[in-house]
Amino acid sequence: MSDSQGPKIIVDSDWKSQAQAEKERLAAAEKAKQPSGPEAGGDMDGPPQPNFEELIRTLAMQALMYLGAFPDPESGRRIVGLEPAKFNIDLLAMLETKTKGNLTPEESQFLTQMLHELRMQYVEISAAVAKAVEQGRVQSAGGPGMAPGQVPPINLKSRP
Repeated sequence: MSDSQGPKIIVDSDWKSQAQAEKERLAAAEKAKQPSGPEAGGDMDGPPQPNFEELIRTLAMQALMYLGAFPDPESGRRIVGLEPAKFNIDLLAMLETKTKGNLTPEESQFLTQMLHELRMQYVEISAAVAKAVEQGRVQSAGGPGMAPGQVPPINLKSRP
């Protein structure tokens, strides 16, 4: 008697459920080992998790926006507002003072480095704006009442 179908394999359903449970345990253990969230390169669909570095980034982005780092989405022109940029930089400096001794070394270094970079950008942009105003290449949005040589406080627009 020859069997043309080949040998029969009998699968024990209890063994199958044990194997599935073991597979699920291993997957859960592996997932628990891996860091999750945006910091770990995880799910980037949602907003970032609130933490000290995100607060610093938010204030720094505001300062950079007013330093002309990003064009205005509506007009496509870069807007320079030295006073609002300085305000955001000063907020970061205040945070550095108020949190001294309460930050991790990484947080402290991140804040110090960010402040240094923003201050350097501010000095560079301030000098460029003052020179452009002096040469008449830009038009002040500050209007009348500004002292001679005073850098415009909010917006600068290029002359057509």
